Amino acid sequence: MAQERSTMNVSPVTLGTSGLGRDTEPGSAGEGAAVEVALDLFNSDHAYLDTSNNYSGGRSEAVLGLAMERLGPDAAARVVSKVDPDPGTRAFDRDRVLRSFEETTARLGVERLPLLHLHDPYSVTFEEAVGPGGAVEGLLELRESGQVGAIGVAAAPVPLMARYVGTGLFDAVLIHNRFTVIDQSAAPVFADAKERGMTVFNAAPFGSGLLAKGPYEGAVYNYRPAGADLLAWTRRLAEVCDAHGVALPAVALHYSLRSPLIDSTVVGVVSPGRRAQLDELVATQVPEELWAELEALGPAPSPVDDSAYA
Repeated sequence: MAQERSTMNVSPVTLGTSGLGRDTEPGSAGEGAAVEVALDLFNSDHAYLDTSNNYSGGRSEAVLGLAMERLGPDAAARVVSKVDPDPGTRAFDRDRVLRSFEETTARLGVERLPLLHLHDPYSVTFEEAVGPGGAVEGLLELRESGQVGAIGVAAAPVPLMARYVGTGLFDAVLIHNRFTVIDQSAAPVFADAKERGMTVFNAAPFGSGLLAKGPYEGAVYNYRPAGADLLAWTRRLAEVCDAHGVALPAVALHYSLRSPLIDSTVVGVVSPGRRAQLDELVATQVPEELWAELEALGPAPSPVDDSAYA
């Protein structure tokens, strides 16, 4: 039976801001342009903007904070963030979680966040993270104090994420590049999370590039060059999409949007015009028969290998 959890009124899409403000300087024209992008994101119908302490070296949060200054206090409830290891020492314990939260709220100009994730906890073992004085202890303190409404865990390797979800301590989970038309290895973890009453975020439905730009030579999946066999499979998928008059990125996005396992799909939007393009993909009607033809292609040769975390 699902447990009682802090619930969030998410929308089908959450706007990711990992590259927002990258390489910009305070007060520069580049920063101003990034703030305009952020304002457009806030003015959309999507419920949340997703950021992190380490995105663009802290500039993502800083730019969002500048946009929030212009929008007023109502914007504060629409940003979710993540705590990250110390950038120098890679320490990721209770104290670092509290410092990371303080850095984030200072940049954003807020005192409270609706959701705070434990982000990419690779510099510590699972046992260290959940043990006394560990990172999870810091997150629990922040939730208990009311400084965050809910806590989550955000990373990629499925075996590791299964362990975090299995603790029953979190309200939300975010996994990237593991639930796409190419790779569905996150499905069992998402199913477990749903049974526990957790909010499920699926990030990177385009596989970090291949399903957004198509199977060209040099295309990337899961941040690595796609092999010849994966490119060939994706070309067959693109032919199915073309036959139905639907763009490959729309199919990739709707694969996540239509899944009963997913509460919200996180899509990165950090350049002018991209949010409008995303909304066009969301509005695309995908014929039901296309999904049957996708199934008929058989499993994709996914290059994802999480065996090191098993």
